[in-house]
Amino acid sequence: IALFDVDGTLTAPRKAVTPEMLQFMRDLRKVVTVGVVGGSDLVKISEQLGETVIQDYDFVFAENGLVAYAEGKLIGTLSLKSFLGEDKLKEFINFTLHYLADLDIPIKRGTFIEFRSGMLNVSPIGRNCSQEERDEFEKYDKVHGIRSEMVSVLRKKFEHLNLSFSIGGQISFDVFPKGWDKTFCLRYLNEFEEIHFFGDKTYQ
Repeated sequence: IALFDVDGTLTAPRKAVTPEMLQFMRDLRKVVTVGVVGGSDLVKISEQLGETVIQDYDFVFAENGLVAYAEGKLIGTLSLKSFLGEDKLKEFINFTLHYLADLDIPIKRGTFIEFRSGMLNVSPIGRNCSQEERDEFEKYDKVHGIRSEMVSVLRKKFEHLNLSFSIGGQISFDVFPKGWDKTFCLRYLNEFEEIHFFGDKTYQ
């Protein structure tokens, strides 16, 4: 099986796939089983890869495989809420919002924490920023280490929750239980002797 990341691999970050890439994937599927795995939910993956995404690929793993489809059918789901429980989740979200409120960066927009079924996506600038603001924040973050510093604080504070933090893309980082990263989807791929994964980057 050939397994592809979405953002930064099949598409530019948060952009729609090009017709050339779609054709390449169709051609590839004629010779090998093809799957896609993204950190985003199915709605966002569909915006990027097309409304028929779950039919267009043999496997589609949204939220790193916590929402899994094979041959167009849902084969598994798991949720952060049921795993952590409401109290621990609230404790984490409250602390994170306080931290963000006290964080001094050049600009802030909206949607600082996005709650997905299998993870939290935390963005110091806010996910509602424009592409130009994304690019500026990425440059600022490379110099000032805003995300890495925040991850370091959260990792220490919430050590007891056994969480993983993944800095990727331009403006945010993901928070999820240990083992719930892109390798999570592998539990659905036991039938394959060879798995070739294609992705752009994961810093941590």
